[in-house]
Amino acid sequence: MRTLYPPIDPLLNHSLPVGDGHVLHVEECGRLDGIPALFLHGGPGSGCTPMHRRFFDPDRYRIILPDQRGAGRSTPHAGLDANTTPNLVADLEQIRTALGIDRWLLFGGSWGSTLALAYAQAHPERVTGLILRGIFLGREQDIRWFYQEGASRIFPDYWQDYLEPIPASERGDLIAAYRRRLVGENEIAQLQAARAWSTWEGRCATLRPEPAVIERFAGSRHALSMARIENHYFSQGVFLDQPLLDGMERLAGIPGHIVHGRYDMICPIEQAFALAAEWLDDDVTMEIIEAAGHAASEPGIIDALLRATDRFADQWHPHDGANS
Repeated sequence: MRTLYPPIDPLLNHSLPVGDGHVLHVEECGRLDGIPALFLHGGPGSGCTPMHRRFFDPDRYRIILPDQRGAGRSTPHAGLDANTTPNLVADLEQIRTALGIDRWLLFGGSWGSTLALAYAQAHPERVTGLILRGIFLGREQDIRWFYQEGASRIFPDYWQDYLEPIPASERGDLIAAYRRRLVGENEIAQLQAARAWSTWEGRCATLRPEPAVIERFAGSRHALSMARIENHYFSQGVFLDQPLLDGMERLAGIPGHIVHGRYDMICPIEQAFALAAEWLDDDVTMEIIEAAGHAASEPGIIDALLRATDRFADQWHPHDGANS
């Protein structure tokens, strides 16, 4: 079974103003004449970590890792103004242009898969392929499953902690109830809600409990951006003009590799099957990882993702990527 590539440091760090007061932190790793690959983190609101650099062969890839609006080291932290899916898609085009990249491979998990699909449908001519993990289609049923009713039946003990900040009288619409607290002026209530929201996700992310994952999700800074930005997006149907499945004809001719954990309780596997059924290309592969949940850190998912990035790299010479 494959394991992550060894730790690497960024070659370059960029601070890229994209308008509306937002400044994105963007890393470049690997080799600057390598195959361009765009890593899209989850959440929205999560941010990139050093682990994310390690899904790619640094001797063959030029790895670009942006922190999306309000996330990670981008500023303003947890900012919601002008933070929508069209904004994020436009930001990726600004990054591509600023770095002089013609076309790139998209790699995204969870919300990152949503954003990758939205970008690819808007700019298919800029995409060489997609590697997607833990598919999230952003439909009302997908949001309701995890934040209102569904996963609650699998993890009733964790669910009680998620409900704790919300009075019984407001639990008929938990997204709205959380929103009132996450955008409210009471900083104590805001942080309490943020940690409950984010910890619920961290606890459900893996097949078996992983304390390091839960600890990261429960950290105050991470929880605040995750909870505020996720709730902001999920309150608005993730700001999509049309359902992602309705735009899949635009990806015809673009190869893809889908990786999904069998026991993913955050994004149930039905979403991966629905996506694969609408992807009009012969070169689309779907791998179901039997002993895995949602997180990219699970061994079977790591193995599948590394085999996928290596397979795509085998199709290009390292020096052909930057202007291919």
